[in-house]
Amino acid sequence: MKQKNRIEMFKSIGEWTFAAALFLFWPVHAQTRGASDTLPGPATLQNCVRYALSHQPSVEKSLMDEEIAERTIKAKLSDWFPQLNFNYSIEHFPKVPTSVGVAGGLTEIANGLPYVSVGQLSLSQTIFNRDVLLASSSAGDVRRRAAEQTIGDKIEVTADVSKAFYSVLVTQEEIQLLDEDIVRLERSLKDAYDQYKGGVADKTDYKRATILLNNANAEKKQAEEFLKARYAFLKEQMGYPSNAELKLAYNSGQMEREALLDTTQTVHYENRIEYESLQTQKRLQADNLDYYEWSFLPSVSLFGGYDYNYYSSAYSQLYKTNYPSSFVGLQLSFPIFEGGKRYQEIKQAQLELDRFDYDFIALKNSVNTEYMNALANYKSDLNNYHVLKENLELAKDVYETIQLQYKAGTKTYLEVISAETDLRAAQVNHTNALYQLLSSKLDVQKALGTLQYQ
Repeated sequence: MKQKNRIEMFKSIGEWTFAAALFLFWPVHAQTRGASDTLPGPATLQNCVRYALSHQPSVEKSLMDEEIAERTIKAKLSDWFPQLNFNYSIEHFPKVPTSVGVAGGLTEIANGLPYVSVGQLSLSQTIFNRDVLLASSSAGDVRRRAAEQTIGDKIEVTADVSKAFYSVLVTQEEIQLLDEDIVRLERSLKDAYDQYKGGVADKTDYKRATILLNNANAEKKQAEEFLKARYAFLKEQMGYPSNAELKLAYNSGQMEREALLDTTQTVHYENRIEYESLQTQKRLQADNLDYYEWSFLPSVSLFGGYDYNYYSSAYSQLYKTNYPSSFVGLQLSFPIFEGGKRYQEIKQAQLELDRFDYDFIALKNSVNTEYMNALANYKSDLNNYHVLKENLELAKDVYETIQLQYKAGTKTYLEVISAETDLRAAQVNHTNALYQLLSSKLDVQKALGTLQYQ
């Protein structure tokens, strides 16, 4: 009985220990896992880009491609190591081969026994082979090419996330402006209604104010729906969970300062990842040319083996006695004539290498055109932003003046409506101009190869 109670006691202690461990460690694990799926801090542009670089599927695939390239390199280089193999066979000859002799008459001599088994342990070592030599000489550039693809994807993700971020901000700013406009229209409606009740104006003024207010509320509803769609697009570009909350944090004044760019910069082609990638491809093609030139050299390898030979007239006695043998050797393979194939392959590889010179020329022309277009758009957007900023200040002043004049009875309500419409248009245009300027700056930075992606 005591032993049974003791067993039950230990069992209970074990269950409580397991439950305590589960209680202590499981929430931490769950919390850590959940935290990795959301932003660790405020949803600033930098944090959104940083999150995208570690969660966006295109970047994740590029990183996997780097790993695949590394595994491929190691698989190719493994041919430099000694190759050890074991082969085993067992044979039964229902009719043993015979040979016929004529010395002293026609005689038949059996060659071998009915049961034969051979096990061979072989070892080979490559001394020179152009395939493994190519893998060794090009390994660094293969890794570099995979890494450059990842960098290119990160640059694209950075630009796409930034533009999607700005798109959300534009819509948020439009909603905020509409809220301010609605407040003004509600106040204007009250003033128009009061003047109508006081006999100063007819009912058309406050009805017009009602129409404007209804239109503003409808525009706000439309903008709120657009905001949901643009948030969804931003989450897609970030690789962010679609059902997780995301609230952007930004400073309009800081973003306005960040929109400025030095327009006197010149293009340095070597800063573009496409230029670096083209250089890497050219080096790989040069390795490919060497590979075909090495086809005139022999392949050399060492080999050796140890054979386990078993012979018997009865299957039950097959593995009773071993008749071993061993061998070592040097193999040299030297192609003498292949119909001119090697010569043509070398010429083809040389032409493909020379063709890269034109690829560099085409890339420089393309980059220069891209930069000039991006710079022209940026300068145009910068001028447009300054003009619209001035228009906004003027529209505010005009609206406030006419509003006071309307209350004093010197201006009609139609003029108030016109001033209100101009003010709202100026506000929206100013906001759109700022974020268009920021997007144009991204295009210039991409063209210059200076866009930061980390």
